[in-house]
Amino acid sequence: MRAMRKKALECKDTDKINQFLTDSEIGFLGVADEEYPYVVPLNYIWHKERIYFHGANAGKKAELMRANSKVSFTVCEELGIMTSPVPAHTSTAYMSVMIFGQVKQIADWDEATEVMQKLLDKYVPGYFDRPLARSHVEKYRSKLGSPTAVYCLTPDVLTAKESPLESDRKFEVGMKAGKK
Repeated sequence: MRAMRKKALECKDTDKINQFLTDSEIGFLGVADEEYPYVVPLNYIWHKERIYFHGANAGKKAELMRANSKVSFTVCEELGIMTSPVPAHTSTAYMSVMIFGQVKQIADWDEATEVMQKLLDKYVPGYFDRPLARSHVEKYRSKLGSPTAVYCLTPDVLTAKESPLESDRKFEVGMKAGKK
């Protein structure tokens, strides 16, 4: 794997990276397909320094992951657009993390139930009045009849980049170049 080209933007603060991965809501799973890369947006959790997500046990994503367990996962958040009197210096403030690793379907129903509960806690905190039952995870079927599968992505490589927002350069609607 190549080294990061823009080393000045590299983020090595593990606490910041962990918090970013914990708080962000959408990640993009990249899997290998014969003709084109296949990238799917997902809800996920960052837990025990791994990415967890769920989906159908059937379909293109599941088939491609079974055929090749090497995947990528990207999470990115735009923090704002930064202006400059020089058009080429206008830029985006952001944080991004790319993970490359191996994905596997979780076979242990207790672990799968724990992950599904953590997904509910993240995306709909306090909505349900009792914990998720293992039997629900075991029996759940998608609208198309496929059983739910819970997946774990174990990172081999994790890189993070950031371009912090400079508040004095943040673009606001109605701003004009050269005028404050």
